[in-house]
Amino acid sequence: MKQPKPRFDIAQTVTDLIIEKLEAGVKPWERPWTGVPVSRPMRSCGTPYRGINVFMLWMMADAKAYVSPYWLTYRQAETLGAQVRKGEKASQALFYKLLGEAPDADVRGRQIDEQKRRRVLRSYAIFNADQIDGLPERYAPVVVTARCDDDERREAIEAYFAAIPASVIHRGDRAYYDQTTDRIVLPTENSFKSYAHYASTRAHETLHWAGGASRLNRAFGARFGDKAYAFEELVATMGEAALCARLGLPAALLDDHAAYIGDWLTILGGDRNAILTAAARADEAFAYLDGYVIEPTSEISQDCAADTITERALAA
Repeated sequence: MKQPKPRFDIAQTVTDLIIEKLEAGVKPWERPWTGVPVSRPMRSCGTPYRGINVFMLWMMADAKAYVSPYWLTYRQAETLGAQVRKGEKASQALFYKLLGEAPDADVRGRQIDEQKRRRVLRSYAIFNADQIDGLPERYAPVVVTARCDDDERREAIEAYFAAIPASVIHRGDRAYYDQTTDRIVLPTENSFKSYAHYASTRAHETLHWAGGASRLNRAFGARFGDKAYAFEELVATMGEAALCARLGLPAALLDDHAAYIGDWLTILGGDRNAILTAAARADEAFAYLDGYVIEPTSEISQDCAADTITERALAA
């Protein structure tokens, strides 16, 4: 009797890839960019990817030396009059699909039968703009020369932090978020090797602050047991990478968190969904901080609407 083909487990595949990188001493969410704008991966319309897709596509870009932040489906490239080069291999973007009966509304307008639906992780094929010929000029990476310690860039970073109502004090020789007093403690700026080191450290601790009890109330409790603090560090470190990309900072300036890597490997090895949870919580914290800076808008490009709706579940 023919044996059934083993079911492809997307979550386990993603977890195994992250574990492989960590075991090799590489944190796949850190990218020390040089010469091109720091950016999260972008859809064809310019909307950033979210959740685990950010880190997966960063890894793919690093592995293949892609420099464009844009990723398109084969059909999107065709619509733009472009063509994926022969022999190029696709990468995968992830989303959750709702399966089962759609909820019905009773005569009073209430939604029912929601329990009959379940989320299933799915993927779709995309190509980096570097793999595609004939794209409009806007998809080409822009070479940059400005550094984060230049006055203009520094002013923008300072304005970002100033918009966030976190209490920050400068003293001592340690950087940490104090849950008891609900404030961030940092050494003075001149204690750091550079302003970039100071700003990256502040970004990391501000991600911890976002998870405070009066804000996102991020607590992992029994699910991760005595590894909960290490998992919180994983969330903050991944969130820091996205925030540093937002601010034009390299996210490879802090210590390598060697004390946590063993715990991270234990957590990921025991829970195939743990990295998806970490990425979702990191994305949630990043979006929370961005909410203080960016005016909310309901406008969205029609080209990105479907992808954005499905991908929101990755940050749920």
